[in-house]
Formats: sequence, structure tokens, C-alpha cells
Amino acid sequence: MSRKLLFALLIVALFLAACGPSVTATPAPSATQPPATEQPAAILQPTAARIILTDGLGRPVTLTGPAQRVVSLAPSNIEILFAVGAGAQVVGRDESSDYPAEAAALPTVGGWSGFSAEAIVALQPDLVLGMAGDFNSPELAASLEQLGLTVYYLPNPATLEEVYAAIETVGALTGHTSEAAALVESLERRVAAVDKKIMPLSYRPLVFFELDATDPSKPFTSGPGTFIDLLIDRAGGINIGSQLQGAWAQISIEELLVTNPNVIVLGDSRYGETPEKVARRVGWDALKAVQNGKVYPIDDNLFVRPGPRLVDGLEALAKLLHPELFK
Repeated sequence: MSRKLLFALLIVALFLAACGPSVTATPAPSATQPPATEQPAAILQPTAARIILTDGLGRPVTLTGPAQRVVSLAPSNIEILFAVGAGAQVVGRDESSDYPAEAAALPTVGGWSGFSAEAIVALQPDLVLGMAGDFNSPELAASLEQLGLTVYYLPNPATLEEVYAAIETVGALTGHTSEAAALVESLERRVAAVDKKIMPLSYRPLVFFELDATDPSKPFTSGPGTFIDLLIDRAGGINIGSQLQGAWAQISIEELLVTNPNVIVLGDSRYGETPEKVARRVGWDALKAVQNGKVYPIDDNLFVRPGPRLVDGLEALAKLLHPELFK
């Protein structure tokens, strides 16, 4: 599969798709569900036996008890499930989920080309955990519910605080409330430690976060409103993509030369991009970041999957931008 296709799928997954993949074996009903961002998840009526929560589609969802067999339909969901200690309760995953390593060994139920209703039903889940917004569509949830499955969509978070809420919700759904609370407390403490170091700084380097340079004269970067934009700012940098139009945008080499970033972060390093290859691109040797050796490969999954590893990304980025603070 080409890098362009992989990147296009990433863009669709995160912010720009109008609707998610459909279930291949079941016709989708009419789209009458509430908007995905209409209502955040909230526990409505916890009892000793039942768990009733409102999901990211604004629907009350009832479980007779903590879910013991979970099928996850989003990579961030499965990362949260394992992080709160519910990994042993996960019986299936979407084909993009590859972290942690134990998750990659689970059977898949489909992905962007379509989810298999038969594969999901065969796993006998008592909970199918999706994500609202642009990752999984309301039609997918309705189709699975018609098969008698219990489906809960986490809201698609836009802030770290909303990620914390998603973690707590997954903890409640799976019977790991205390573990989820401890994880959130740990994440908040780590973020506060970064904030404390960054807050007094007066210098903030200009940062170019590269997502796809298949065409090095017009590479893709992250625009305003993304987690990449949020984390660059919180790590003490200035995202040059924040001035572009759209969450994911192309920038010309001419624009790059004008803005002249102090740091280049290679979010496409998984596809073979290296600092050495960047230095060999036409015109790129004139950039400060290249001249000063401040071109860094990084795992972009730490910035695009709304789960606990976003804090890993924040810490890694802060150390790249301000290494003097972390000696």
C-alpha cells in the first residue's frame, strides 16, 4: 500500500470523513441518529448490577454488568482498554489496532474497507466499543444493534481533558473504575510536570510537523485544531501549520522557506523519511532546522490516536523542543 493511500486513510480516520465504514452483511438504516458531538459521555444511572451511560451519539446504553467480551473498532479504544487493565476482556479489534503488542495478536473484524458483521457476531461480544465523530458512523452502530449487539461509541475527544473522560468511561464499562482513575491521575501529573517546565519560557521555536512528503515540494502538515497542534503548543513550540486552512493541509516549499522553521518533526518517519533524506530535498538545505541538525523522526501515533499515549507524545516533543529543561 502506498504512503499516499495510508496517509489519506489517516486523514479520513481523524477529522475529515463524512461517515465511517459500513457493515458488509447488513443494510444500513436511515441516518436519524443525533450528531456525534451532541452530548458527551456521562454515567446516568450506575447500580450494583447495571451500567447505564450516554454515549458519543447521545444514546443511553445499558450493560447488565461490566463487559467481559469487548470488540474494539478504533485503535485509540483498544489502547485505552489495555491501559486500564481490561486487555484480557478484549476479544477482537479493527485492523488498524497494533498497540500494545498483545492487541495485535487479536482477531480482526475489518476496518476501512468495511467491518464484517459475521466476524463480530462470531466473537460473541457483550460490548462493541466504537468511536463517534468521523471514525465509526452512526449507521454502523445501528446496523450492529439490529443484530442484537450492545454498541457504545466513545465521543471523539478534542482535548486532553476529554481523553481523560474517555478513559474513565472505558473503566466504568469494563469494571476497571479504580484503575482508570489511577491512570488519569498519573497522566494529569505528567502533563502538569511538562506545563511547569514550559510555562516560564519566553522562547518558543517554530515547528514544522511533517505528515507526508511524497511530494517534497508540497508536504502535508497538521493545521489548527488537531492534537498535533495542541501538543506542539503545550510542549512550548509554535506550529507553523496553525496558520493554514484546514486540519490537514499542504504547504509549499516556498512558504516553508519564508516561515523557516527552527525544528522539523518527521511524523512520516514510519514510511522511511529520515533527516538525511530531508537534507537532500531540493531547497530544504536552506532551512534553519536542516542547517542546525534539528530534524527529528517521531512516532506519529503518539499524536493522532486520542488515548493515553498522547502524553507520551507531549513529553517526547517537549524534550525535542527544549532539551535543556530535561537534562
